[in-house]
Amino acid sequence: MKFKIGDTVAVLDDVIKGKVIAIKNNAISIESSDGFSFDFLPNELVVIKENQSELSKYSDISNENLLEKINEFSTKKNAPKFKSVTKTDQIPPMEVDLHIHQLTESTRGMDNYDMLNLQIETAKHKIEYAIRNRIPKIVFIHGVGAGVLKTELDFLFKNYHVDVYAASFKKYGLGATEVYIYQNPKK
Repeated sequence: MKFKIGDTVAVLDDVIKGKVIAIKNNAISIESSDGFSFDFLPNELVVIKENQSELSKYSDISNENLLEKINEFSTKKNAPKFKSVTKTDQIPPMEVDLHIHQLTESTRGMDNYDMLNLQIETAKHKIEYAIRNRIPKIVFIHGVGAGVLKTELDFLFKNYHVDVYAASFKKYGLGATEVYIYQNPKK
């Protein structure tokens, strides 16, 4: 990839973005939005051509989850107006918001690894609480982001006897996962 002075770039493995201020041999110097200078190799950077808020307007167009939800919705319009209601449909799901600002007062002194661990530990405690208390479903609100938390949650859910689905698009958008817990009958 060719870089030019003045290009807006982002670092692939870090949360740094800024403008290219110099290109020397195999190193590219950038000035971050905070005013700090950093040197990176070209394969560590990517040029940002569009503003993130502009991109988010169109990001769902080719998203498979969204297309599935749209198709599901359009087929439901033609479906009969009656539905069998089960007991678990009547119970509102337990909601767990895993956004970091909901879990701690301040993230000062925490790096991304610490924040992710707090989110995963919270999810683990909540799912175990639901199992103990025979709560049939939980909605974990994780947001869209880069998908790291969702991937870690999917890995966590493999340790439990549960079914995992995308939560209601109408209520949560693409940033939530619904978990149905298989309960052992009481003896």
